[in-house]
Amino acid sequence: MKYVGDKAQDINIAYIGGGSRGWAWGLMSDLADEANLSGNVRLYDLNFEAAYNNEVIGNSLLDRDDVKGKWKYKAVKTIQEALEGADFVVVSILPGSFKLMESDVHTPEKYGIYQAVGDTVGPGGLVRALRTIPIYVDIAENIKKYCPKAWVINYTNPMTLCTRTLYEVFPDIRAFGCCHEVFSTQMLLSDVLSELKGIKDVPREEIKVNVMGINHFTWLDRASYRGTDLFPLYREFIEKHFEEGYYDSRQKIRDPEHALYFGCSNRVKFDLFRRYGLIAAAGDRHLAEFMPPWYLKDPETVKSWKFGLTPVTYRLKQLEQRLDKSRKLVSGEEKVELNKTGEEGVHQIKALLGLGDLVTNVNLPNKGQLEGFPTGAVVETNALFSGNGIQPVLAGKMPNDVQNLVMRHVLNQETILKAALNKDKKLAFKAFVNDPLVNIHVDDAQKLFDEMLYNTKEFLPGWGL
Repeated sequence: MKYVGDKAQDINIAYIGGGSRGWAWGLMSDLADEANLSGNVRLYDLNFEAAYNNEVIGNSLLDRDDVKGKWKYKAVKTIQEALEGADFVVVSILPGSFKLMESDVHTPEKYGIYQAVGDTVGPGGLVRALRTIPIYVDIAENIKKYCPKAWVINYTNPMTLCTRTLYEVFPDIRAFGCCHEVFSTQMLLSDVLSELKGIKDVPREEIKVNVMGINHFTWLDRASYRGTDLFPLYREFIEKHFEEGYYDSRQKIRDPEHALYFGCSNRVKFDLFRRYGLIAAAGDRHLAEFMPPWYLKDPETVKSWKFGLTPVTYRLKQLEQRLDKSRKLVSGEEKVELNKTGEEGVHQIKALLGLGDLVTNVNLPNKGQLEGFPTGAVVETNALFSGNGIQPVLAGKMPNDVQNLVMRHVLNQETILKAALNKDKKLAFKAFVNDPLVNIHVDDAQKLFDEMLYNTKEFLPGWGL
């Protein structure tokens, strides 16, 4: 890697999960839009053909006049080839298959447990974590061996436990987890300013927020715009829109079916503010899963709160559409559309290279930035990115009632990590029944747990399944 003026060149990025038909294309688009960065992206995936297709797609951007950042893409067959000499490592994988995700999401429905997403908490999030943690153990060991000084950007869910595993295996790793959920809340607050104060088109970056909590269960205890406290406005906005909900125009809704499964009216977010006085800064589909089944009691209850249960059959349909798009991009029938994703990965890379500072929310081990939570537990707060590294911003202490909600999940996630590392089925079940969504008789919980583990047994060798 070298610097020429205010540009960084010959940067090496290793992409673990480089056959992605979503995140990878988004990264390509964001890199192409950044004129001050260029280099090489090595794509590693268990599906080499998928990684190779992304090599072809990525390299199709090189000679385009509308591309500012020039990057060469190369599919590789081993993780060693991807990691050796890497300055940055991006990890974005699907741990398992959609068939396994189908079990995560839908098997609990036989016992009256409903999940909108099923990838972070709840029974689905726990089982997904049990099969993901061993994968991340391997990734961490390889990073330690081949590129110990690289910055590692994790996008995989369950975000908290993936990032926590990296540090458990390699304490000196330079890793952080990224999630865009807070950005959506900042955009909602921009809409509040527009509607109630007539201040139009405020960029979300100008909405200053204090972030505290864990991924997908993140909270704001302060929010302001140019010195104006936004909490009174937000309260007024909620009273105006609570019953019908509020659908902002920036939600990426592609068609009525997509709206049914991914739409969000913000009513759960509004209800949590009414109850606790803090702004819950994630989408309703995620927030609902961290609570007792207030919002997820049954499909009728979900409908009343105006958000969607996303069936895995729809995700499979989306996959077929992406596979078709991949074929068209590889053949040249279609060209890559350069649309900014709104993610901050490229901005974070620039800042870490010394090309300007950045303050943004990120998932990191707690070093005191979130008061009252265990040291080392991965929490989500703001952090300063610069050429000197990443410095967490002191977030302070949550009110006791909200801290209790979050702490239950923090401690449960620590238990899940220990169970996964030790292949301890009894300990994993203790975490399973401690999840607030598992609001069923313990005997039924045991049956559900055993069935879900059996369904994913290929990823749990040594568990005696």
